Amino acid sequence: MDLPWGDPRSNKFATSIGLVTSNGPHGHDIMACEWTHHLSYRPGLIAVSLGPTKTTVKNIRASKEFGINLCATDQTIIASVAGGYSGRDYDKINVLKEIGFQFFQADNIDVLMVKGASLNAECKLFKEVTFGDHVMLIGEVLEATHNPEKESLIYNNGKYWSLQSIEKPNEETRQSIKDILNKYKKTPNDNDEIR
Repeated sequence: MDLPWGDPRSNKFATSIGLVTSNGPHGHDIMACEWTHHLSYRPGLIAVSLGPTKTTVKNIRASKEFGINLCATDQTIIASVAGGYSGRDYDKINVLKEIGFQFFQADNIDVLMVKGASLNAECKLFKEVTFGDHVMLIGEVLEATHNPEKESLIYNNGKYWSLQSIEKPNEETRQSIKDILNKYKKTPNDNDEIR
């Protein structure tokens, strides 16, 4: 069964928006990727899933490096421009600069990074894997910085969102859950797996 783009079932996933920056045969480029995922702590690995014909994919394949800039809640225009237009047809970096957004040169790779993002991660290409109609490019993080004053932008159901905290259950409810968990706690003999 397929879950196509635009299908209401596909739109139920909530994701961050990675602004993927690259430099290669198509020059400096930026694209918005809603499929940006943190895969591993050690080593730090981040994956982006992209259409295989994207200019960003061609740049990354040539240079073996890319930037991940998690879009902040005040960067919806960057996400719209970076995600709505192709690097084959537009110099999106200069478009965004003229609108007023800023970039800076990465320290370890020849890529521009987005100023004001909630997270900036410089990555070297670790692995490429094809899954269905997308290619997953996995980057090993060389350097990462975060902005504690910025929250990551969320994308769900075709709209941008900001996160709101949800109140924890009260102490009585939490204690009741702990009591139930203890009631059903397995002993080492109950489970053959070693954790």
